[in-house]
Amino acid sequence: MESNKIVYTAFTKFAVAIAVSQGATLPQAKKIITKSFERHPYFKHVSKIIKKVKLDKENLNILSNQCISICEDFGPDRDYITLVLLLEKIYKNEELQKIEKDTISNIINNFKVEIDRINANIPPPPLFNVLLETRAVTEWTSMFWLYPFIPKHKSKKSKPILLMPPYLGNDNSTIFVRKYLKSIGFKTYKWDLGVNMINSKSLPKLIEKLDEIYEKHQEKVSLVGWSGGGLFAKIIANRYPEKVEQLITIGSPVWGVKNMKTPIIKTLEFVRGAKLRERNLKFIKELEEIPKVPITCIYTKTDGLIPWKNCMEAETFRDDIKNVEVFGSHCGMGANATVLLTVANALNSNLEKVQEKTIIEKVETLFYPQFWEQKGVSKFTNLFFN
Repeated sequence: MESNKIVYTAFTKFAVAIAVSQGATLPQAKKIITKSFERHPYFKHVSKIIKKVKLDKENLNILSNQCISICEDFGPDRDYITLVLLLEKIYKNEELQKIEKDTISNIINNFKVEIDRINANIPPPPLFNVLLETRAVTEWTSMFWLYPFIPKHKSKKSKPILLMPPYLGNDNSTIFVRKYLKSIGFKTYKWDLGVNMINSKSLPKLIEKLDEIYEKHQEKVSLVGWSGGGLFAKIIANRYPEKVEQLITIGSPVWGVKNMKTPIIKTLEFVRGAKLRERNLKFIKELEEIPKVPITCIYTKTDGLIPWKNCMEAETFRDDIKNVEVFGSHCGMGANATVLLTVANALNSNLEKVQEKTIIEKVETLFYPQFWEQKGVSKFTNLFFN
């Protein structure tokens, strides 16, 4: 929260100043901005920051530039889209008088352009990560003997799950994920479209399959997509939130694809295909939208094919959006025990609203980078006694 605190201190002053410039009093402006953050995971922290905001004769362009400068110092971050969307929400607020409407609109548009510029500079995976992708062979072969030992938390609800394979992969790529989810009680479905070439022509068939599963079970379907499969899953979740229970992506570039730097960029047909350019631009634009369903994005910082920052959704936009880091390679995520556990736990947590972790689930925390990033031995005592 420390870096976020600096960003939000500058941003909330900018947002409050916009509301005041539109006819609100300072207390009214603070109330409006606070309400805009009601689904924000750091709501309590941000509320305290908003209360401390003081305004003099502030220049909106200067406040905007100050916030942009801080964001640029911290570097590209998907969470910045939260700031843009909150500004647009404030601008559309019916309580405000819309004084100098065009001026405010231009300031917000400029802010968005600058944020897009910052977020277009995510570096490609380093060569070391690319070389580390060779460990995927070990990850896949070791899964055959490791699989029986992976804890299985039975689901209380036998919900339907549609799984989508990675780029150049097929249903064999998701065999361990499907097998594991089926073993704990979920109804799993293949995508049945052969090799995934990330061709937008596959979308109508996937949507038809979603409809079939939805009609069969008479309930919403959870979507799980690995890498390129996550692109399709997110597009479908955006288009049909009324039929999608939740979205889980595994090492998928869920935003910033237009400027994404990756060793496989030249082979991504939906970006470089000249004949499908117009359709692909529409596809890419849809990826920037955030689905109105619970989202879990699984990523690894040692990904050798996709920049890991492109695999994270805006966790600060809503409290039902989670990013989970795991150890492993990109190509080995389909045979990664931690990935299997994360997918299952996310499905169970979102479906059954489980809050308390069991002892076994607490032990599983040891396999996640987030645990080891904590300092001191207190992380062990906090794990079991906090």
